[in-house]
Amino acid sequence: MKRLICVWIALAVLLCGGWPAARAEEAAPNVRVLLRRLNLTDRVDLYCAGAYVAELGGARVGLRRGAHATVQVRDGALVLYVGEVSIGGGEEMVLRRTDDGGAGAGLRFVQGGSLYPGDLRLTISGGQLQPVLTLSVEDYLLGVLPWEMSESFPMEALKAQAVCARTYALSRVDPSRAWDVVDTAADQVFRGVDSGQTNTARAVRDTAGIVGWYKGAMATCYYSASNGGQTELVENVWSGRGDWGYYAMTDDPYDLENPESIVRRAVLAKDGSLPEAFTEILHSYMMQRLQIGGWSTDPKDWRVTAVTEVTPTGVKLDPPSRFYTALRLSLRWEGRLWTVPVESPQPAGPDGDDDEEISLLTPAPTETPAPTPLPTPCLSGWQSGGEVTLTLSVFPDVIRALSLSIAGADNEMLTVTESPSAFVVEARRFGHGVGMSQRGAQWMAARYGKTFDEILAFYYPGMTLMIGGTGTAQLPAAPSALFSTPGPAATATPRPTLMPVTAENLPEGAYIASVEGVADDSSLNLRQEPYSSAEILMRLYKHQRLVVLETCEDPAWVHVKTDVIEGYVMVSFLEKVE
Repeated sequence: MKRLICVWIALAVLLCGGWPAARAEEAAPNVRVLLRRLNLTDRVDLYCAGAYVAELGGARVGLRRGAHATVQVRDGALVLYVGEVSIGGGEEMVLRRTDDGGAGAGLRFVQGGSLYPGDLRLTISGGQLQPVLTLSVEDYLLGVLPWEMSESFPMEALKAQAVCARTYALSRVDPSRAWDVVDTAADQVFRGVDSGQTNTARAVRDTAGIVGWYKGAMATCYYSASNGGQTELVENVWSGRGDWGYYAMTDDPYDLENPESIVRRAVLAKDGSLPEAFTEILHSYMMQRLQIGGWSTDPKDWRVTAVTEVTPTGVKLDPPSRFYTALRLSLRWEGRLWTVPVESPQPAGPDGDDDEEISLLTPAPTETPAPTPLPTPCLSGWQSGGEVTLTLSVFPDVIRALSLSIAGADNEMLTVTESPSAFVVEARRFGHGVGMSQRGAQWMAARYGKTFDEILAFYYPGMTLMIGGTGTAQLPAAPSALFSTPGPAATATPRPTLMPVTAENLPEGAYIASVEGVADDSSLNLRQEPYSSAEILMRLYKHQRLVVLETCEDPAWVHVKTDVIEGYVMVSFLEKVE
C-alpha cells in the first residue's frame, strides 16, 4: 500500500492542470473481493474462460480454456474434480490465471454467466466454501458500475461514479485482512463483468487510474442514490475517528430538481380524514389527557375533526442541517365523557316516614345492612375536546404509518406544504446521503452539462484528483509441463435439476411462488428456521417453484416446501405464480 501511495504522489495532478498520459508500465493495483452474494455452500462449479493453474494440497493442476471443474468440501478438506480426475487435501485452494488465458480470461460460476476475471482463493468457513477473488481494480469496476449506476446515465455522471467507486475500493485495501471489500451493498455491488455494458466500460476506461486524494492519503468516497436535497456528513452517520474535511453539509438543488429522485407523499386532510394507522398513533399520544379529563380511552370513542397545523421540527443536528425528527400537529378533536347518573330520592309515606311498617315488638336487626350499590357510569354523546398540539416522534412509527419510509433507514428528509384542503408531508433520501448523490450527479450532467470533475468538486469540495497505475496485470506464464498433455474434456455439468412441486390440494391460504429475486449465478438459501443465522438446508436456484404455506411472525419470512424438502425463505425473493 505504501508503494501505491508513492506512485500517486509522484503522479499528482490538480483539477485545473489536465490529465497526464498514463504510465502503462505501472499495473493497476489489485483488490480482493469476498463473493458473498454467490451464497456458496459446500460445492461450487467453475467454468474456465482462459487457462488456469489450480493449487491444492501441494499439487498443481492445469485447467485449459473451456474446462469445467467442481470443488467440494469433504470431511473438512477441499476436493477438486476435473473430468474423471479428483485431487484432495487441505483447507485452501487457489486458481491462478496464466498468460495463456488471452483477452477476457476469467472464471464463470454459471455457464454463459458473468465473467469473474482474476485469481480465486477458496477456503472453508463453518463447513462452507468462502470465495475471495483477486483482480485488477479496473476489472473490478467493470463489474461494479452497471449495478451501482445505470448504464443509461449520462457519461459524465458515469465517469464520476467510476472515480468514486475506484477511490472507495482502494481506500479499503488492507493486507492484514482476508479480503478488502464484499460484493454486496455493504461495500459496492459487484456481479462480475458483462461485455454488453458498454457505457459503463467506457466510463471506467476514460477515467483509468483517477482517484480522490486528501492530505497525502487516499480519500474514501461514500455515495448514495439520493440525499433528499442536502448532503450529509460522515460523522453524523458513522461513529469512529477520521479527518473528513473533504466533505461538507450543503443544499443539493440537483438532487431536489431531478424528477427521478424518489419522493414519498402523505396527505393529511384538514377535515380530519387521516390514515387509520396514523390516527392510532395520535390516539396513543392523547391517552394521558383523556384519562385525566375523564374521557373514554377507547379508540372508538375518540376522533379528529380538524387539522389546523403541521410543521416539521426536532432538528437533531447543528445548522445548516434540515434533518427533522418530529412533526408538530395542531388538531381539534371530540370524544365521549364518562358520566355518573344522579338517582332521584324515594318518595316518603303519608306520615312522613317510609311506607315500610316497623313493629316495636321486633328487636332491631343485628347484622350490617348491605352497602348501597354505586351508580353505573355511562358514556355521554360526542363532545368537543377543543384544540390540542402534539409533537410526534417521526422515527420509526410515524414514518411507516404514513407510508413515507423509503429504504427503511429512518433518515428521510421531511418537508410540509399546505394546500386549501390538506397538509402534504413529503419524504426524500434514499441511502445515507453522504458524498455524491447519484441522482444529483445524473441531473448535473444531463440538465446542466457538468463534467465529472465538476460533479466531484461539488460533492467532495476538499478532495484533489490524482492519477496512478493504469496498466494491465502481469500474469505468470503457463507452466508448460501442466499443459503438455491434453487435459480432460470439458464436461458441461448443468445446474441441479429443479425440485418438483405438486400444485393440487394446497392447504387453505397456501399458494405457488417462484424464486426470481436472485441472479443467474446466485441462489436463495432455504433455512431451517425463519431468521438469517439459521442453518442452511440447501440452495434454491432461479425459477425453483415453492408452495408458500404461511407467513411467519416476522413478515419478511415465509414457510415453504417442495415435494422434497421444507423450510423458510425471505419472501422478497419470491414472485407469486398466477
